[in-house]
Amino acid sequence: MAMSDIISGIRAEKGITQEQMARDLFVTRQAVSRWETGETSPGIDMVKLICVTYSVPLERFFEMPMEYYCQSCSMPIPDPALHGTEADGAQSEHYCKYCYQGGDFTAKGVDLDEFIEATAQMEADALGITREEAVSLMGTLLPHLERWKAARGE
Repeated sequence: MAMSDIISGIRAEKGITQEQMARDLFVTRQAVSRWETGETSPGIDMVKLICVTYSVPLERFFEMPMEYYCQSCSMPIPDPALHGTEADGAQSEHYCKYCYQGGDFTAKGVDLDEFIEATAQMEADALGITREEAVSLMGTLLPHLERWKAARGE
């Protein structure tokens, strides 16, 4: 799905006008219009702001199927060898082997902020970005994953 369709879809779902979206995002109505026509696309920081403002998972913008990613750390887990294990030894459908083993999380008793702080450098190294960029990206992406939604009682 094109970025223009995603943005217009979010606006339609929220029942807001281009003008309201522009106010919410501190841009002009024309900017929103150009995004929706495909004339331009928002940068990654704006995409993150859209996600946070409208409670939309970042995956939606990048056509990332949720089942393809660890629902704790967001690492791609296409290879069965990368999946964690349930208490009975079966492969976990939702978590990677680094986050989940034997039916439990490997990093127990941590909240989302502590998890991000502990893993941001690994994410930065894996993606070739700065630690600060990794913290920002993880702060946008991780709250939409199953582990962290469950921790918030969603």
